[in-house]
Amino acid sequence: MSYWILFYQDALILDGGTSFLQGAEPETLPRGKHYHTLPWLDGKSCYAISLTDKEKDTLIENGKGKLELVALRASYDVLPLSHYLMAGKARELIHFDETVKYCSLCGSPMKWHTDISKQCTACGREVWPSIATAIIVRITRDDEVLLVRAKNFRGNYYGLVAGFLETGETLEECVRREVKEETNLEITHIRYFGNQSWPYPSGQMIGFTAEYAGGTLRLQDEELSTAAFFRYDHLPEIPHKLSMARMLIDDWLKKYE
Repeated sequence: MSYWILFYQDALILDGGTSFLQGAEPETLPRGKHYHTLPWLDGKSCYAISLTDKEKDTLIENGKGKLELVALRASYDVLPLSHYLMAGKARELIHFDETVKYCSLCGSPMKWHTDISKQCTACGREVWPSIATAIIVRITRDDEVLLVRAKNFRGNYYGLVAGFLETGETLEECVRREVKEETNLEITHIRYFGNQSWPYPSGQMIGFTAEYAGGTLRLQDEELSTAAFFRYDHLPEIPHKLSMARMLIDDWLKKYE
C-alpha cells in the first residue's frame, strides 16, 4: 500500500477532497515520469508527481466523481497535519524539479541523484533544493501587539513584520533590520519562538518575539500599507491558523484568557 501525492499546479488531487489516493499505483497515472520518493507515512510508502492538464483530466474522469482539486494551503483544513506537511515537502521537491533543469556552472542537463538532490550529467556538480529563510516577529508593548498589512497580502487581515535573511547577518540582526526598515521602531528582548516549513514555494519561517523599545511608526511604503498597535481585546482580522504569524499571536493571547 502506498500514498500517492498528486499535484496539478499548486493544487492537490484528493480522494473525496479529504485524503491522498491510496493503494497500488493507479492505472491512469502517466508512465515514464520521475516519481518523487518521500519518507514513509503511517507505515505506507509515499510518492509524488505533478500532472499536466491532460493527465489531470484523465485521472479525475476515471475517478468517477471521487477526486477533487484542493489548493495546498486549503488542504491544511482537511488533511491530518502530518499529511499536510508531507504534501508541502512533495510540492517543494516538484518545484525544485521544475526550476533546476540545467547546471548553473556548465549548462548541461541535470538528473536526479538521490531522492532530494540532482547531479549535472557533465561536470558532476550536485545540488539540493534551495530554501529561502525568513524571519517573522511579534512585537508587543504592554497589552498591545504591532500588526501590519503588507501590500502583497490577499484579503483584509493584518499580520506581523517579516522579511528575508540576507547574506552575512544573524537571524537576530535580520529581525532588527527588518523592523527598523519597515516600521522605524527600535526593539529589545528578541527571543526565538519556533520555526515552520513554508512550501510556497520553498521557505522556512523563523519566529521571534520582541518588545517595543522606542521610536515612532513610519512605514516603508514599498512593503506596508498600514500598521498599528492593537490591544488584545480589539484585534482586527488576523491570519489563518496554519501560519507562524497566527501561532505567535495566539501564543500572546493566552496570557489574557
